[in-house]
Amino acid sequence: MRAYRHRRSGAFGAALAAVLLAASCSGGAGGASDAPTGPPVRGGTATIAVGSEPTCFDTHVNPQDITAAIGRNVLDSLVSEDAQGVFHPWLASSWEVAPDLKSYTFKLRTDVKFTDGTPFDAASVKANFDHITAATTKSQYAAGLLGGKAYAGTEVVDAATVRVSFHQPFAPFLQAAGTAYLGFYSPKTLETAADRLCAGGSHLVGTGPFTFASYTKGRDLVLENNPDYNWAPETAGHQGPAYLDRLTYQFLQEDAVRVGTLTSGQVDMASSIPPVNVKGVEGKSGFRVLRRDFAGALYGLFLNTTRAPFDDERVRKAVQLGIDIDTNVTSVYFGQYKRAWSPLGPATPGYTATLDNSWPYDPVAAGRLLDEAGWTGRDGDGYRTRDGHRLSLKWPMSPSIVREQRDILAQAIQADLKKIGIEVERPASDLGSFNTNVYKGDYHILDTSWARFEPDILRTYFNSASLPSSGGQNAAWLSDPDVDTWTADAAATLDKPTRDRLYAQTQAWVVEHAVTVPIYAATTLVGVADRLQGVEFDPNGWPLFGDAWTTRR
Repeated sequence: MRAYRHRRSGAFGAALAAVLLAASCSGGAGGASDAPTGPPVRGGTATIAVGSEPTCFDTHVNPQDITAAIGRNVLDSLVSEDAQGVFHPWLASSWEVAPDLKSYTFKLRTDVKFTDGTPFDAASVKANFDHITAATTKSQYAAGLLGGKAYAGTEVVDAATVRVSFHQPFAPFLQAAGTAYLGFYSPKTLETAADRLCAGGSHLVGTGPFTFASYTKGRDLVLENNPDYNWAPETAGHQGPAYLDRLTYQFLQEDAVRVGTLTSGQVDMASSIPPVNVKGVEGKSGFRVLRRDFAGALYGLFLNTTRAPFDDERVRKAVQLGIDIDTNVTSVYFGQYKRAWSPLGPATPGYTATLDNSWPYDPVAAGRLLDEAGWTGRDGDGYRTRDGHRLSLKWPMSPSIVREQRDILAQAIQADLKKIGIEVERPASDLGSFNTNVYKGDYHILDTSWARFEPDILRTYFNSASLPSSGGQNAAWLSDPDVDTWTADAAATLDKPTRDRLYAQTQAWVVEHAVTVPIYAATTLVGVADRLQGVEFDPNGWPLFGDAWTTRR
């Protein structure tokens, strides 16, 4: 068995602090720094303006980034992961991995309590993992992190020992176990109020540094300090309760409003600073912008390979080559975001740079491919036709989940494709109808991104066992035996060279066959008032507040 034994030492702590400080100062691509200006002080409140509101607060159900980012304050995990991809103890003090990667045995801390007073133990782990995998939970993401059909079950060995087993080798589990999606609710909550977790009320009971206080839909959510907290992960800057007394999230979807509340001093931090506003925030005295490269599946278009005309690879390739991605990304994001070449972000382990500059904008080649596919006619509006039918694509949207100026970017993409004779329609619907159509595959194009510091996200995106109809994220509805084998084999080994090779093959294949059109690699841009210090990021690029402190009183 591979075993991790918890060792804590002053030297290790100092080294870790240096690593974290270096990571913070590097700030990803932008090189932003959040070096504290003084020693931390306790007390005070911080208000965070965010651009989206969870449609459901249950991390076991909802895959939204904002749900996990908020949930991280309330829910702890078995392990934590640092910026180098190294795992550290958290609620588990040590663990052993079976040589065949089919089971993980965790020794748990025995001093952890949920904020309702009940103890955290092996039965808590089992209750939560059982909840995630229960059919009634209808998990849209967490169940996949837990292995999906590969998950065999969780066994309580004794009160402080739990074993998680899989039907087949499952290497990505430790990374998944460190996410908020596999965080732990009080079993008492799961027994009495599991069906009310989505609503975001007082049932959100965890072991985290903050506890739920109030929620007003469409306005804000308030979290209060957990005074008993004394089990922060080794990656944290300090042990003991969080410094802040209260943390408030304000839901402000309008970019201008969100930035205005920051620069006017009404809030202490604002997420998703629009690239056009970055220089303005940085140039204002008393404010700074923190940057962190996005890890995971980048923002891109996924072309439904099962639906005509995208069942013809030549049409998919024409769309891929017919979008002037460099110009569009530069115009909309003012150089703050980078053009993407692969579905995987450069900050993600397993990323291959061999695709860089391999498929530049080429509308002439795109037109030639459409001619070869038989789309040679033109109608009165200039769109291509074949057998009397217009070449028209359906790209649905739900306004409630639009972010990062993607609606503006979509207009540029529509204009590019119109130039080569392709009509792109963007029907808008409420989130419920949108999701229903996604699960049915009722679209030609779907756009999405997914934060995760783990290349196994390629399996969830492109393996045929992960179709939307079964709760997966394979939005291209791809079914290819090579991709299935590569992604499954990569999930069954911890050998880094092997994993890198298999994930590189996957990235190259899905780009070469135009299953996806990677668009941009985002940078997390967070505006922060100087009175708020100590904000850190997890490997997914989500802000952490356990070490944050404020001078505001």
